[in-house]
Amino acid sequence: MTFGAFNRSKTRGKRSREPLDAAALYEYAVRSLGSKMRTVAELKRLMRRRVEPDETGEAKVEAVVLRLKELHYLDDSRYASDYTRLRVENEKFGRRRVQQDLIQRGVHEQVIGKTLDAAYSELPEAELARKYIERKRLRKPTNEKETARIVRSLVRAGFSMGTIFPLLKAWKVEEATLTAVSEIDLDTPESGA
Repeated sequence: MTFGAFNRSKTRGKRSREPLDAAALYEYAVRSLGSKMRTVAELKRLMRRRVEPDETGEAKVEAVVLRLKELHYLDDSRYASDYTRLRVENEKFGRRRVQQDLIQRGVHEQVIGKTLDAAYSELPEAELARKYIERKRLRKPTNEKETARIVRSLVRAGFSMGTIFPLLKAWKVEEATLTAVSEIDLDTPESGA
């Protein structure tokens, strides 16, 4: 392939597409939902790329969303409950992590609150954290660096410090190490290194 042919092939995918009409946009949305669960916000973001960037395009997007909701193809409450159930059962994530993920996906705060209250009401966070530790095969830390790594992992998984420190104490981590770990910045990947 010559340099010119390579250069032309890279620009092919960047050409602007013709805006879709209402029927084609609906088909596009159904195909998108068929391949992956999506929230209203995610689907709107995808569809906006395929329509005119004005009121006409926005009207098409809103009409398709309304139709999909009427047909029960699009439901943020169902999405939030399914997403939460899967994250708890498979990943063993804590409440905060699932909440952040749902916010990032554009689910409304009230829907998130109701969903998480229902999902985590009978599930003790400490038990879920223990299951997460087993799933990730985390072992008792032997020094401050390993302890900080485990704490960061549990924080990223959505567990509170009030849950993490009793688990570390159950591992009989030294009090001096716990104190040192509580003072470091857990947002920095190399803290305590």
